[in-house]
Amino acid sequence: MEVETLLTIIVLAVGFYMAWNIGANDVSNAMGTSVGSGALTLRRAVILAAILEFCGAYFVGGTVSETMQGQLIDISKYTATPNTLIFGMCGALLGTGLWLQFASYFGLPVSTTHAIIGSILGFGALTLGFSGIEWGMIGEIALSWVISPLLSGIISYLIFRVLERQILFNLNPALATKRHIPIFLFFVFFTFSLSLLFNGLGRIDLQLSFYQASLISLVVGLIACAAGLLIVKRLPLPESPQTATSLILPQTLISLEKAIKHMRRVRSVSLDETHHKVTHLLEEMHTLKDNMRQETGFVARTSEYSVVEKAFGFMQVISACFVAFAHGANDVANAIAPVASVIQTIKHGVLASAAPVPSWLLAFGGAGIVIGLATWGWRVIETIGRKITELTPTRGFSAEFGAAITILIASKMGMPISTTHCLVGAVLGVGLAGGIRAINLRTLREIALSWIITIPASALMSILCYYVLRSLLS
Repeated sequence: MEVETLLTIIVLAVGFYMAWNIGANDVSNAMGTSVGSGALTLRRAVILAAILEFCGAYFVGGTVSETMQGQLIDISKYTATPNTLIFGMCGALLGTGLWLQFASYFGLPVSTTHAIIGSILGFGALTLGFSGIEWGMIGEIALSWVISPLLSGIISYLIFRVLERQILFNLNPALATKRHIPIFLFFVFFTFSLSLLFNGLGRIDLQLSFYQASLISLVVGLIACAAGLLIVKRLPLPESPQTATSLILPQTLISLEKAIKHMRRVRSVSLDETHHKVTHLLEEMHTLKDNMRQETGFVARTSEYSVVEKAFGFMQVISACFVAFAHGANDVANAIAPVASVIQTIKHGVLASAAPVPSWLLAFGGAGIVIGLATWGWRVIETIGRKITELTPTRGFSAEFGAAITILIASKMGMPISTTHCLVGAVLGVGLAGGIRAINLRTLREIALSWIITIPASALMSILCYYVLRSLLS
């Protein structure tokens, strides 16, 4: 067998293994909240995600992508030794896949992008030294670890609090749902359409400005709002308040929260004994508020709140489908692009910093992603959906919508962020709306630790894989 043929087979095998691990870890994020809230069963979530991810990657995925190494290391230094780059990229893909498989086994949602970055930095530092690394890009990536989950958490928290005040704590939640769902449908379709159009749709060469994309998204949102008005008229939502399981009305909790805000102002302008007395009163009021929140937090047990959550389950499925399709369109094809670049380099014997991604390779990668999602995806879905905090359809919708808004804002600002970090931060933000006790801090610590060690762990695995491949094929 010729060396070129052997190298092509190896890079395809490594690429498929990488795609399998993307499906097992990264893609699972899109459906994790829907499964955790009960809006979708695990089986249906896997089927939906598989179809939408594959369609996003194959039909509107990028046909030409700059390979990741061009932004992180100086590839011009490999001109005289293209095989070093070939072995290095194969080692990076294999090392990334190994780290993702390790993380998926323990149900840890890590960033595929950051894992690839760590692997490329590993072999880049080994073969070029630290001077060949673009440290400015590394600084931006490190900054995104803090910004993306924090921003996503804040936005998701605010969205859920709006839902809580306008619908869940309303005297007639069912009627409030019928009034607000068309509005939420408008914002959902507007945001996701804008995200897709602004980030680009690969094969659909639309060349739209942000203003044009916003105008089209506005029309899509208005159509969705009109459709929502027709749908809610047919929803069998009771329009009279039902008997709640709790004697405490949600409005009592809202009034108490307002009273706490006023007491904080009193404390800020009071001194000495008055200050201490107000502080003591505030502590008692906070305790009372937490107890009341626990009691009113599961008013969804009544028939009226059950149908409210059911209605938002439908909204959450829509948002999860958008996230899955957008991920396939904008991220999955980029993961396949390094494979295309390596194959191009093997074929022509010269470096290929950018290479066309053929249809068969997109389908090949899409198949690997679907298999990974179907076989191991449940592990990360379990963590996102159930182990961070308890999710309901309203909470799950808030998390997914908040993450989507964050991704759109970051794309507009040119910030390198991780979809995984955004979704985890969003789930955390929604959980904090119920108080710190609603968060599983142990799971949160494990996820944070996995984020910190992703780049060095991937770099180490990349170096080991590079040495193994070079010794076997040189």
